[in-house]
Parts: sequence; structure tokens; C-alpha cells
Amino acid sequence: MNEDTSEFKRQAAEHAVGFIKSGMIVGLGHGSTATFAVRHIAQLLKEGQLRNILGLPCSRQVETEAQRLGIPLTTLEEHPALDVTIDGADEVDPHLNLIKGGGGALVREKIVAQASLREIIVVDESKLSPVLGTHRPVPLEVIPFGWETQLSFLKSMGGKPALRQENDGTPFKTEQGNLILDCTFGPIDRPARLAASLSERAGVVEHGLFLGLARDVIVAGRSGIRHLRRGEYNDPD
Repeated sequence: MNEDTSEFKRQAAEHAVGFIKSGMIVGLGHGSTATFAVRHIAQLLKEGQLRNILGLPCSRQVETEAQRLGIPLTTLEEHPALDVTIDGADEVDPHLNLIKGGGGALVREKIVAQASLREIIVVDESKLSPVLGTHRPVPLEVIPFGWETQLSFLKSMGGKPALRQENDGTPFKTEQGNLILDCTFGPIDRPARLAASLSERAGVVEHGLFLGLARDVIVAGRSGIRHLRRGEYNDPD
């Protein structure tokens, strides 16, 4: 990540934190951009500009960071409805549909997104795309049993799947103990149809197509900060 990209991520995240009010239940997203939001929330709590915030982390990694920073945490069992969640994305189309899961936390991220009254996505401008799949593969979390059978299924749909691996060559494991297949489809003309087909497949726990969940997308780049809203067509430039 170059310095400009890192700065854009920080700007987008801190702008999004401005929508949080004292007393809210807040989803804490996973990934490098969302981490900037978590740190800014902690700073505002320390300064007294925010009070009575409860955070719900989208991964154990985020949970550890939030605890380190002193953010009080809760669970979906205690608070099944969240006021707002701030999270990142790997790719965003003009309708604010997303590809997520590059960090491997897509199941918890989608559960939290669906429980949120307002899902705010924070990205740098490189994540904007005219069509989902143009720049990024679609991650799928699959159970280990029979995972190789998913390869032929995905290939039959025109995809090019690859098992995600750690730096040492061992399979990447999610917090649920599952595997990730990163499947390149190229530009996806009908993402809802693809999402439905993937959801129907036995052994696929979840896919990284997040459709109709983002209410707002905060984009930071060389021209400043843009606030994109669901229901508007947002030219990716």
C-alpha cells in the first residue's frame, strides 16, 4: 500500500465516523480501511466527543484491536440490531453493490451488515468499478469436506477458482475453520443471478457478493471525499 492510498483510506474512514452518534451500537468492520475507523472511534471516546458506544466486531482480529483501544464491545445476542456499521470493500459498482471478503471475514461481515440499519462502506477511489468482477475475484467460504467438488461447479459457471493460501503455501482457514475459494468470473453482468446460484450450492457457506446492503459509500481520492448514496447511479469515473 502506498502512502497516498493509506491516507485516502484514513480520510474515508474518519469521514464515515462522523455519522456515529453517542449511544449507538456500531458494527466494527474488518480490513485495513475499517481499522482506521476503529482507531478514530477509540480516539473520540477517549476525548469524550463520543459516549456510550458499544462496538460489535466483524472478526477476532478487530475484536482484539478494539479491546486494546478500550472500545466497549457487545454481541448480536445482546443487541441483534445495530445502528450503523462501518466496513471496507474490495470492489464497488455504480449501484453500490460490493465484492467483499478479501480479508477472509465475509461471513461475519455479511451477518453484521444484514443486522445493521445503516451500512457505510469506506474505500479509496481505486475500489470503484463500472461492473463487479472487473478487477476482483469473488471469494467463497466453503466447508473443507468435498471442497474440490466446488471447483468443477464454479468452472461450469464460467469461473476460474483458486484455493486461497497462506504465505507458506498452506490453505487459508477462516475463523469458522473453513476454506476460501477466490473465483474470477470477469465482469459480472447479472450479479443477483450469480449470487442466487452460489447460495444454492451445498457446501458454500457464503459468497462475497454484497448486493443491496450498502446504504452509503464514502470514497476518498485525489479530488477529495465523495459521499455516494444507494438509489443514485454513481459514475465510477
